[in-house]
Amino acid sequence: MTNALEIRELRKSYGQVTAVDGLTLDVKSGEIVGLIGADGAGKTTAMRISCALVEQDSGDVRVLGFDPITQANSVKEHIGYMPQRFSLYPDLSVVENLRFFAELYGVARSEYSEREKRLMAFSRLEPFRERRAGKLSGGMKQKLALSCTLIHTPELLVLDEPTTGVDPVSRQEFWAILRELASEGKALLVSTPYMDEAELCDRIIVMHHGRVLFSGTPNELPRLYPHKILEIIGMDENEAEERLRNMLDAEVDRVGDRLHVVLKSEGDAVKARDILARESVRVNDLTPTVEETMIHLVSIEESREQRVNG
Repeated sequence: MTNALEIRELRKSYGQVTAVDGLTLDVKSGEIVGLIGADGAGKTTAMRISCALVEQDSGDVRVLGFDPITQANSVKEHIGYMPQRFSLYPDLSVVENLRFFAELYGVARSEYSEREKRLMAFSRLEPFRERRAGKLSGGMKQKLALSCTLIHTPELLVLDEPTTGVDPVSRQEFWAILRELASEGKALLVSTPYMDEAELCDRIIVMHHGRVLFSGTPNELPRLYPHKILEIIGMDENEAEERLRNMLDAEVDRVGDRLHVVLKSEGDAVKARDILARESVRVNDLTPTVEETMIHLVSIEESREQRVNG
């Protein structure tokens, strides 16, 4: 697979605020790369630089071989950018919005009809083609926005939190579309606040205050979590706290009808199992989630920042 997007040692500041600090990443054709991090992590700035909308202070960016600074028009012709607030026209119908963006991108009339037909089927919006965009549900609006982004058949898609505020079923449908686009060879750079979506990416980049804390697959990230997590079924929370928290400095949380116990080491996990073996409870080992590991990495980074800044 070839690299559709290459970023090397990217830096960008706004006054005294460093938005992106040394970002390096690749997005290959046929894969989805997720940018993960809290607000202010630098995700949107990195995306806007990639789309030739903002110039970096230093570092190198190549979009399908083009330089966003010196070849901005070529970059914009070959990418599809969907910002957090995509400007659909609420008084225009679904199909009228598509036609508008087709004209905006200079799609030839001879090609438009087939593209419209495919995108309507692809996004499952055909039954709503005459409905005004302002009357669509949140999920359908995002599908229409994606369709408008795809109307000029871009090779690289840059999607900034495309499912924020969308219901779970619509999010699932939206990501099924993204996976299909990747299977067709599209390259996708997607930011998301949802960790279940992060797990659907081929690779993820965890950012915090412009810095990269992790780059790899979703399966690799939990390996960085240093603690052991046990799941206890059939034990009262107060009893667990008394037996484990006081003896092992464990963190006990209720999750539904189960208890999750976070222990600092493998040795503590062995001791906890010995204690629980005397009870009529079930104990399972849990793999840390992407979210738990990300929160841990951010906590470490914030501690480092506090030491550096005094």
